[in-house]
Amino acid sequence: MSKLRVLSGSDVLKILKTFGFSLVEQRGSHMKLVRVIEDHRQVLTVPNHEALDKGTLKAIIRQASRYIPEKELRKSFYTAD
Repeated sequence: MSKLRVLSGSDVLKILKTFGFSLVEQRGSHMKLVRVIEDHRQVLTVPNHEALDKGTLKAIIRQASRYIPEKELRKSFYTAD
């Protein structure tokens, strides 16, 4: 069974950039990422912390899975067995 990796906000930013998201704004410790596909604007907010809590990371994955198939996300966010 694969485990959720321990990731920082900047790690998550790097991962999501590979899926076409880009940083458009940062207020305090929260980064706003946007990806535009056709006429649809897809927005995610990621805290820029050194280590994200597992619950926060799962929420980010759940939100990102609205736009990206979860199978593709799992490769980056979970350890391989």
